[in-house]
Amino acid sequence: MAKDQPNAFDLVPLLGSSDLHELEQVKNLLQETLSADKGTMLLNSLVDYFLDTSSSQALDILSSVREPHDKYLLDKMNECMGKQSCRLSTITLLGHVVRKQPPWIHKIARFPLLASLLKCLKTDSDVVVLITGVLVLITLLPMIPQTNKQLLCEYFDIFGRLAAWNQRHPGAQGVFAVHLHASVYSLFHRLYGMYPCNFVSYLRAHYSMKENVDTFEEVVKPMLEHVRIHPELITGTKDYEVDPIRWKRFEPHDIVIECAKISLDSKEASSEEGYSSLSDHIPRRPVDHSRSCSELSIHAPGILRPSAFVLRPLTPPACSPNFETARTVHVQQRMRKQYRRVHLVAIRTVLSTVFRRRRRV
Repeated sequence: MAKDQPNAFDLVPLLGSSDLHELEQVKNLLQETLSADKGTMLLNSLVDYFLDTSSSQALDILSSVREPHDKYLLDKMNECMGKQSCRLSTITLLGHVVRKQPPWIHKIARFPLLASLLKCLKTDSDVVVLITGVLVLITLLPMIPQTNKQLLCEYFDIFGRLAAWNQRHPGAQGVFAVHLHASVYSLFHRLYGMYPCNFVSYLRAHYSMKENVDTFEEVVKPMLEHVRIHPELITGTKDYEVDPIRWKRFEPHDIVIECAKISLDSKEASSEEGYSSLSDHIPRRPVDHSRSCSELSIHAPGILRPSAFVLRPLTPPACSPNFETARTVHVQQRMRKQYRRVHLVAIRTVLSTVFRRRRRV
């Protein structure tokens, strides 16, 4: 192995090759070496190469990392999060890994990387970093629903900070303001859908303060007008929302669908096929695997497409398909649509608010 490692390191720059045959060979060799390697040097080299080049080939390898290399990857990303120069690229890498839904992703709650992401969202002043980071958090929350009250407070503080961002930073206009508002709306939707009792309690306390009234009227109130009364506000409690027992029966796609049920938008409503009873539906049409998730990409000086951070549908095996696999694919197809629609609804809400303000003037 010691003789092979230098060769593997020399191959990393070849991930930028335009020769497709050579590129495939390089990727296969790197993946084999990484799987057999028990250390961190090759993985760290791949991360550094991605941060320097945004290589899609390096990204494919890193987003397919398996145990025990997951620990090394999370630790390396946490180290890079502390550097302002590569923070955006690191969050982008994290977003790709989360979207791939590796079986170990739930471990992130026990690693310093999650705390670093939350700290970034509470303190960073780069609006592109904030937009990218909050989209990662929105996608990640259904995968780590079991939480504690301290973490919930951090989620809510992030929402409060970003909800007031455009008012307190009027210079962030145009596409940045719209994307940030769309991201905040999605975060609102996720927090209200998953932790309604705790979230409403936070909203009541935070926006009863005089200095936050304007933000409530201009930003939060229109969001509340686009959701139903959550049933858990009647039957649930704040303590039950953080009880691990509550989340044991939910898969990530179940949580996304439960969040969709409380939307008043006609395209998000629970009356849509597949949203009423998870156990009663089976696919009624063939699964279209050609409609794969859009690759994460950067546009408008670094902003990720809102539809980029979606949960990748699971492809049923070619042999011995079963009901559970088919149902999962069917449900996760609707998750992709839900992620796209929630951003479109948010943008429509922003634009309608702007037009109302102009008419008043």
